[in-house]
Amino acid sequence: MPERPVTIRRRSFLLGTGLTALGLTGDNLGASPAEAQETPRSCRPEDPLQALKQGNERFAAVWQSKNRASTADERAKVMASMWLHNCFLPSSVLDEGQAPWATILTCADSRVSPEWVFDAAPSDLFVIRSAGNTAFDEAIASMEYSVDVLETPLIMVMGHSSCGAVGAARSNRPLSPLLERLVDPIRRCLNPEEDLEASVKRNALNTAQQLTRKSELLRKAVSENKLRIVVSYFNIGDGIVNLV
Repeated sequence: MPERPVTIRRRSFLLGTGLTALGLTGDNLGASPAEAQETPRSCRPEDPLQALKQGNERFAAVWQSKNRASTADERAKVMASMWLHNCFLPSSVLDEGQAPWATILTCADSRVSPEWVFDAAPSDLFVIRSAGNTAFDEAIASMEYSVDVLETPLIMVMGHSSCGAVGAARSNRPLSPLLERLVDPIRRCLNPEEDLEASVKRNALNTAQQLTRKSELLRKAVSENKLRIVVSYFNIGDGIVNLV
C-alpha cells in the first residue's frame, strides 16, 4: 500500500484556467508568491465534521444561486465559482498516496456526489457508494481500510431526498432478484407508517448502527475515540446536508 502522506496545514489552490476565465486569479484571491510555491502533502483539517459542514454551506449557497440563473452558461459560471477554499494537491503528491480526512458512505444516485456536496478536493474524502447506502460487507471492509490504514477519524452515512432505492423498498412492485437482495436490509428496517424522508433517515441510521455491529475493528476504533460515526440527510432541492 502507498504510504500515507504527511499532514501539514491546509492551503487554498487555484483551479487554473477555469477560474482564470472568471477573473479569479491569485492576485485577487490574496495568494502570495510564497504560498503558491508551497507544496502541501495533505489537506486534513483539525475538525473533519466542521470542515464538512463548512464545505456544504459553501456548496448550498452556490447551488441555490445556480437555481436562480436563467441560462446554462450562467449556471456553469456560478458552479465554477466553487473550490476557492480548497487545498488542491499536485498530481505528483497524489500519485504517492492518499490522506483522506473523512469517509462517506452514500447512495449511488447520480445527483449525490460527496465531493460536490461538501466542496471537497481530490484526496479529501474516501467515498463508498451503493444504491440505498446500506451496510453491505464490501462497504464495511472498505471502511475498515480507511480507518485502519488511512486513519480517517470520521465516517458519515448520508441518505438523501427522493432516494429511489428506499422508494423501491417501500413499494410492492416486483424487482429483479439482485435488486430484491439490495433493498432487503432497507425494507426490514422501515416503518410503513412513515413517509419517504423519514424512511431515508431511518435507513441511514440503521446502516450506521450496523457498522459497529458487523465490524470489530470499527467498534474498537469508536470505543478508543479514534473514530466518530455520524448520520446525515442531503436535500437535493436546496443542497443542504443536516445531521440526523
